[in-house]
Amino acid sequence: MLLVVTACGAPKADLQTVVYASGADLESANPLVTIHPLSRQIQRYALFVTIAQYDSLLHPRPYLARAWTWSANRRELFLALHADVRWHDGSATTARDVAFTLEAARDPATGYYRAADLAGVASVNAPNDTTVIVRFANPQPELPPVLSELPIAPAHRLAGIARAALKTDSFGTAPVGNGPFRFVRRDAGQRWVFARNADFPATMGGPPTLERIVVAVVDEATTKFAGLVSGELHVAGIAPNMAELTAEDPTLGVLSYPVLFATALVFNTTRPPFDDVRVRRAISAAINRERIVDVALSGFGTPSAAAVSADNPRSMPPPPLPRDSVDAWLTAAGWQRAANQTWTQNGKPLAFTLLTVGTSDNAIEQLVQADLRAIGIDMAIRQVELGTFLTTARATNKTFDALVAGIPGDLALSYLTAMFDSRYAGGALDYAGYHDPALDARFAAVYAAPSSDALDAAWRDVQQTLAAAMPVAWLYHARGVQGISRRLHGVRMDLRGELLTLSRWRLGAPDAR
Repeated sequence: MLLVVTACGAPKADLQTVVYASGADLESANPLVTIHPLSRQIQRYALFVTIAQYDSLLHPRPYLARAWTWSANRRELFLALHADVRWHDGSATTARDVAFTLEAARDPATGYYRAADLAGVASVNAPNDTTVIVRFANPQPELPPVLSELPIAPAHRLAGIARAALKTDSFGTAPVGNGPFRFVRRDAGQRWVFARNADFPATMGGPPTLERIVVAVVDEATTKFAGLVSGELHVAGIAPNMAELTAEDPTLGVLSYPVLFATALVFNTTRPPFDDVRVRRAISAAINRERIVDVALSGFGTPSAAAVSADNPRSMPPPPLPRDSVDAWLTAAGWQRAANQTWTQNGKPLAFTLLTVGTSDNAIEQLVQADLRAIGIDMAIRQVELGTFLTTARATNKTFDALVAGIPGDLALSYLTAMFDSRYAGGALDYAGYHDPALDARFAAVYAAPSSDALDAAWRDVQQTLAAAMPVAWLYHARGVQGISRRLHGVRMDLRGELLTLSRWRLGAPDAR
């Protein structure tokens, strides 16, 4: 318990200080260089503001931009900004900040992970303090989703820094924001502290209810649970197998919600046996996804062979993969049943090694191994440390057979682009080595879609093409599981994130069970 108290550093007497557990230190406070999910949440909902925000139906609504209009040809976007938003050092937030952020984000030297989503931007201009004009190379079907997800950064603090140096600049650990919470301090590896911005304008929602939010680094599951029970932690992600125990405590509740995170079996499509789509289909069809979710995740997940979660409005259900078709697919691919029921080709068994990060008992991998063994396929499990795994997965010359990867998504589906569009090959998710001109054409249609309906259709085509080619066997879409104090009210979590209602969180009397 001493570890929890030391990590949190939040006095119980302060009734409006919430302590939120993070499994790792926040990567950076700079939204232009961050990929860590919780860091992005803090940036979007606490420290900074975005041009727009998603509503519950995932439609953009005004935020820093109080309104926007399009030119007749939908190649010019006119943003009208609020004039009363100030940086926490007192400087005004202006159109110059928006222009700087968008230009920096699309500059390859910056390394912004969503730069591909701004590839269609031709120019960004700020004719006055409250007007931004974004010009696009092609007509746009809707407000680009990245404008609801990229926080605006301060030009007066960062414009003079070389783009390639933004990642290492001190702004990442001592930021100046303009959101409902201001940065107070960071104790490396222990905590970040943010305080209520009493000057946050009413036009943007007004000051938050909480006085402080402390992000405490607590990386051990039992320590998180102990902190929740003691009241030192108010919110902490918990392992699925801890949910029942947490729910039994009268002072705690369990919150489960969909998250944009999928787990998949990624095939090396550049060499046998997975250069044959029929083998990939057979492997995928043999996997019992329902059992994986029930056993390995205690039910906190959605078994699915779809690339995109059904909670996402642009999800396209894949065609069914009947398990009784496994034999037909393998036979068509030239494999034969041996006397011992294993599959062979030219005297060699159908066998492969699954690469995974060795952190625990690897229950998911063992369940897949059992499913394949039951149909006569031998899969060995090779556990490696994370650095070796990433180096092997990202290498241009793919030497692995298959691997298990957790793949974070976003509402714009750009993780599919990063993984399979050859124009962006070599990115962090380019594991499968699978690129195809027909698939590239589907992605091109996404960026050229002239309307929202056309964009929906283009994303459906991408998903259908991937389902047919199956370079990846998607296993399940995760659900977040958080232990939460019953004294904490106003919390809502969904696909938009864990902190989307942070400004309205408040501490009070425990709610009824």
